[in-house]
Amino acid sequence: MTTPPSQPPPQNTVRKLVVEVVDARDLLPKDGQGSSSPYVIADFDGQRKRTSTKFRELNPVWNEPLEFIVSDPKNMDYEELDIEVYNDKKYCNGSGRKNHFLGRVKLYGSQFSKRGDEGLMYLPLEKKSVFSWIRGEIGLRICYYDELVEEEQPPPEGQPPPNQPPPEEPSQNTPAVVVVEEGRAFEVPGHGQTCHPVPEHYHCQPPPVTIIEESPPHVVQVPPDPPHYAPPDEPIPTVEVMKMQSAGVERVKVLKRRYGEFSPRVITTGKASGETATAEMVHPYNLVEPMMYLFVKIVKARGLAPNESPYVKIRTSNHFRKSEPAFHRPGEPTDSPEWNQVFALGYNKNDSANALLEISVWDSHSENFLGGLCFDLSDVPVRDPPDSPLAPQWYRLESGPPEQGNRISGDLQLAVWIGTQADDAFPEARSSDAPYVAHTRSKVYQSPKLWYLRVTVIEAQDLHIAHNLPPLTAPQIRVKAQLGCQSVRTKRASMNNHSSSFHWNEDLFFVAGEPFEDSLILLVQDRTSNEAMLLGHIMIPVSSIEQRIDERHVASKWIALEGRSEGGCSCGPYCGRIQLRLCLEGGYHVLDEAAHVCSDFRPTAKQLWKPVIGILELGILGARGLLPMKTKNGGKGSTDAYCVAKYGKKWVRTRTITDSFDPRWNEQYTWQVYDPCTVLTIAVFDNWRMFADVSEDKPDWRIGKIRIRVSTLENNKVYTTSYPLLVLTRSGLKKMGEIELAVRFACPSMLPDTCSVYGQPLLPRMHYLRPLGVAQQEALRGAATKMVAAWLGRSEPPLGPEVVRYMLDADSHAWSMRKSKANWFRIVAVLAWAIGLAKWLYDIRRWKNPVTTVLVHVLYLVLVWYPDLVVPTGFLYVVLIGVWYYRFRPKTPSGMDTRLSQAEAVDPDELDEEFDSIPSSKPPDIVRMRYDRLRMLAARVQTVLGDFATQGERVQALVSWRDPRATKLFIGVCLVITLVLYAVPPKMVAVALGFYYLRHPMFRDPMPPASLNFFRRLPSLSDRLM
Repeated sequence: MTTPPSQPPPQNTVRKLVVEVVDARDLLPKDGQGSSSPYVIADFDGQRKRTSTKFRELNPVWNEPLEFIVSDPKNMDYEELDIEVYNDKKYCNGSGRKNHFLGRVKLYGSQFSKRGDEGLMYLPLEKKSVFSWIRGEIGLRICYYDELVEEEQPPPEGQPPPNQPPPEEPSQNTPAVVVVEEGRAFEVPGHGQTCHPVPEHYHCQPPPVTIIEESPPHVVQVPPDPPHYAPPDEPIPTVEVMKMQSAGVERVKVLKRRYGEFSPRVITTGKASGETATAEMVHPYNLVEPMMYLFVKIVKARGLAPNESPYVKIRTSNHFRKSEPAFHRPGEPTDSPEWNQVFALGYNKNDSANALLEISVWDSHSENFLGGLCFDLSDVPVRDPPDSPLAPQWYRLESGPPEQGNRISGDLQLAVWIGTQADDAFPEARSSDAPYVAHTRSKVYQSPKLWYLRVTVIEAQDLHIAHNLPPLTAPQIRVKAQLGCQSVRTKRASMNNHSSSFHWNEDLFFVAGEPFEDSLILLVQDRTSNEAMLLGHIMIPVSSIEQRIDERHVASKWIALEGRSEGGCSCGPYCGRIQLRLCLEGGYHVLDEAAHVCSDFRPTAKQLWKPVIGILELGILGARGLLPMKTKNGGKGSTDAYCVAKYGKKWVRTRTITDSFDPRWNEQYTWQVYDPCTVLTIAVFDNWRMFADVSEDKPDWRIGKIRIRVSTLENNKVYTTSYPLLVLTRSGLKKMGEIELAVRFACPSMLPDTCSVYGQPLLPRMHYLRPLGVAQQEALRGAATKMVAAWLGRSEPPLGPEVVRYMLDADSHAWSMRKSKANWFRIVAVLAWAIGLAKWLYDIRRWKNPVTTVLVHVLYLVLVWYPDLVVPTGFLYVVLIGVWYYRFRPKTPSGMDTRLSQAEAVDPDELDEEFDSIPSSKPPDIVRMRYDRLRMLAARVQTVLGDFATQGERVQALVSWRDPRATKLFIGVCLVITLVLYAVPPKMVAVALGFYYLRHPMFRDPMPPASLNFFRRLPSLSDRLM
């Protein structure tokens, strides 16, 4: 459950924003006497208000509400609230010219909460400039509400209203305002035109937004006078699925392979090849191709011949569809059935020049013909999505062939038009003959809003402990907590010698999802004996637990334990009490994905969200060369593919293209981006649920998956790429086909807001103030994955648990020999630069290239004689290396790397072990063989670790006197070096050492140097191991 965006108020209401300045902590003293006299100024929508001044107080408390009027509630999410703290100069020691700046906080309207949902949040004060010295934090409580206002009576005609200001001339050079919305990012010209937020539940094409493809700069603009722009007082409908609707785009042309079978390759479309070098105004949703469809909407009928349950047949030269049986409204005559069904049939203008559309009504029980219609497809109107829906009309049913001999009567209400996949009727239209057509439609899903539940078990008193314990035996009292399918147990309690209380002071964590319908169950158990004995329990509804978004203290509570009755024996009305501290943590990000492929790092509480930095657009064009996944009609191979994409809390699912190895989806989706260092996941599945009943469980088969890191995308550049779909099975790596995608990241280029993201912590603040353990986070991630799968499984059509687990990489922590090898080679690749540098130095020392060695000598002399050039020269080399590697930058977003994953030549037995369950289901001989192989690998790791420990112990042995002679020699050499360095200038020493290191091979001894031999002879602790 996600927090809905703020809705515009009715016409007769005024929206007001209340900013309650609660207090501030640890402010900086600025009055010259070790203190400050702070006050707060709040600026919102051109309104400026301030609080009172607190005299000489570094931790002031105001509790003063400041009220603002929201002039444009529809665009409140994009307004800024500036909070600035100053020190009043009137109370300073001396004469100050201006008030001292103590810090500022900037918030956006998307972080405001409705009255009743607000919470106290402490925000760190930020600097105004680089040279500011700021510290402390400020506590704010922000909310908005809609106030009902009375409409004033208009003045009589001819009499101007009192106090009316003169009309203002419209400004011609008003600066433009950059607006970022869920579906688009654009710039509104500042001549009075207003941009409005978009309701999520509309399904219409958005207004015409254009983007300039000229570079630089990348600017997104709205035309000043669009021909079909909605008035400011009307809502602008939009749709989650955005498709291209301009005609004249060619099909995707598959180019010749350039990188290999398993590498991404760039593909071109007719749109890309037809663009010119000039600045051309194009539609922003131009990532996909328009697909023409013939839409037939069957509404209802009247005056039909006697029948029991009529249905409709729709037939063209290439398609045949049947509707569901009609239904009758209560109280309506039986000859007036209703369908309210829309059909989408593939349409080709060239093949349909002289084609006909036949619509007939039949009785489902007797198969009697009840009437029909015929349309010439050349006369069917074409509808553009900005237009309103085509109104259905009544048509008189006509008789069929004379041999049918049925009495024909009645009318049929329907509408027929030609449109694209951008039509608002397309998502709910029937485009296939699947038994369960609901499982074939495109949908958008939202993950549930998840919270961390912290349960701190502190103390228990007055427990009824068994008295027949053995001597010197302390009772083992533990607390078991359960929330849904999650169960956690505390450690053994410690007893107080002076009282009968038990202490834990232990934190237990759970994952709770909105709406909070479950209850937290706590069981106090005595596990002294083999069987656990229940001493008491309590049930706490999660909805009654306090929520917090920062590290503020939450008061603990004493809760009485409820009794138990076993075998008719009850322990009485009072079974003791337990002290708990409960809170729902909104300052954490609940991880449901693997940390290295996470798509969102926002905390649970919306008040802590950062502003949007850009829009991610994904166009799912289609797939090619898919392998057959099932058989139909006596052995014929078939694939019914659909695509799922996930980023942040938003999941999207395309429609299912039935019985096609080259499906074309051409659907476009958008996401808001809060952090560019995130990953977009796309996967393709074969639909099995559209053939299964609700009671049956037929999981969808995976076809392949790719990931795209948003930070690797350049700003406002369209990447049209074909990625291989790879699946690792027990038999090895298999290519299932290719998927064609178009991706664009619409983001302001190198603005301060975009660049500042890279300097901010990756996770929310609470992860660093009160961090969670790695094992604890992994357990909570498993619970979150199950909750997300259960939530999406209740949708229509549902996303199966196998789809959710595959998208979230639920098994990424499982053991795999292949992954271990891949990680080892990753470490080797990371250290390759050091190995290359050592090899280069070795070649320099060997005078392999005399000219290079001489130049290195000269450079070394310059750096030694002018040591202040060492650091600038080092950074200059880094800059040159970065510029050099710019030539080899990746041209396309990378997909799955089979070589990096060690999947091209993997051992079959290792693959079988990777897919084995836990506990293992293999015979004992195979398990023993794998265990022995693992022991051999562990022995190598053990040897490497021992070698590292040996080198460190030898360094310690230099001064530990374990070898007295070696320590004496080392101390004597150090004394000589000290005297030499005192007597000889350090530059001369550095030159001598450098030239000695780079001396010609004719002056070298092929044997190891004396210093290395001395170090290798030092003792270690390996000889003391048993």
